[in-house]
Amino acid sequence: MNRKTWIVMICGGAILSVVLGMRQSFGLFLAPITSDLHIGREVFALAMGLMNLLWGLGSPFAGAIADRFGPGKVAAAGGAFYAAGLWMMSQSHSGDQLLLAGILLGIGLSGAGFSVILGAVGRASSPEHRTKALAIVSLGGSVGQFLSIPGVSLLLAGNSWVLSLGIMFAVSLIAIPLSKGVAGLTAKSSTENKQTLGEALREAFHHQSFWLLTSGFFVCGFHLAFIGVHFPAYLHDHGFPPGLSATALLLIGLFNIVGTYFCGLLGGKFLKKNVLSIIYLVRAAIFLVFLVSPLSDISVVLFSIGIGTLWLGTVPLTSGLIAYIFGPAYMSMLYGIVFLSHQIGGFAGSWLAGYLYDHVGSYDAMWLINVALGVMSSALHWPIRERPVERLQVKPNPV
Repeated sequence: MNRKTWIVMICGGAILSVVLGMRQSFGLFLAPITSDLHIGREVFALAMGLMNLLWGLGSPFAGAIADRFGPGKVAAAGGAFYAAGLWMMSQSHSGDQLLLAGILLGIGLSGAGFSVILGAVGRASSPEHRTKALAIVSLGGSVGQFLSIPGVSLLLAGNSWVLSLGIMFAVSLIAIPLSKGVAGLTAKSSTENKQTLGEALREAFHHQSFWLLTSGFFVCGFHLAFIGVHFPAYLHDHGFPPGLSATALLLIGLFNIVGTYFCGLLGGKFLKKNVLSIIYLVRAAIFLVFLVSPLSDISVVLFSIGIGTLWLGTVPLTSGLIAYIFGPAYMSMLYGIVFLSHQIGGFAGSWLAGYLYDHVGSYDAMWLINVALGVMSSALHWPIRERPVERLQVKPNPV
């Protein structure tokens, strides 16, 4: 990989580290915010659900703009919206303001999140190194989570949630200048591109594997949102100290670093769709074993290690499949559409868990739903046809 590719990878990974790392710590704010504002968990969960939903809804549009005009300006705008969302969250005095913060955060993530950044990396890297490059950059979110969780825990231990979010706002501003490192890469710069945007959409929408991948990715978002938003509260409900919640999220982030990298390597050696199918099936098994096992410090640690290893390993594999099947030219837009499904799942996982808890007083049903969805996603990925569309296949020269 050349110097330009590494610059894109480093800056893109740093942006993901900032925005995704902080996002993963939001679950630590559920208890103090709902307690101080005297609102139910459903309201906080709805705010986080709106964040995920707006992230997903905005991703195809942000991706299309990035494909047309370059990802630099889009990532900068995303960073600005994300910072504004953190500031609004820190100044919230009611559920309505919290919901507005979730909307701003979601818009910010659509511009500075996976679809725009991974699209830039996909175009900057050569086909033989693409899956590895996507895995390395995806590690940015994992490293950010690993650093953010203990940092935010320390902030909350010694400061109010208002001041803690204010400090996070200041740190998040660094994503704006980092966006210059991913600037200048458009669909027109791809040597493989001979399509218009409309042609790329029609090709993908008429491809069965695109919809299988899109449907399966819904489950990933559902899983991640449920754990990220509600797992700390679940442990709190069972009498565990806040330190264990922080440790659990920290372990998820730590083992996610290792898992994401090795999932990327596996995707370079085996069929990506088969690796994805196995990941979702193993996730379902982990959820089920954790549900039926006695709840203890050890079971929480083991669950966090297991689910963390498979946390973001789906991202380089899913984005790699998009680039491999359809080419990298409109990867930001196409991955943005697939990612929309992921975020609809995130909205459902966050909101439904809060709704069920407020009405039933337990998360047990959510654990079973997560098991069933994991099995379903595994079945959806297996029949995907992992080969380039006919347009990209090399045709023999006529004799």
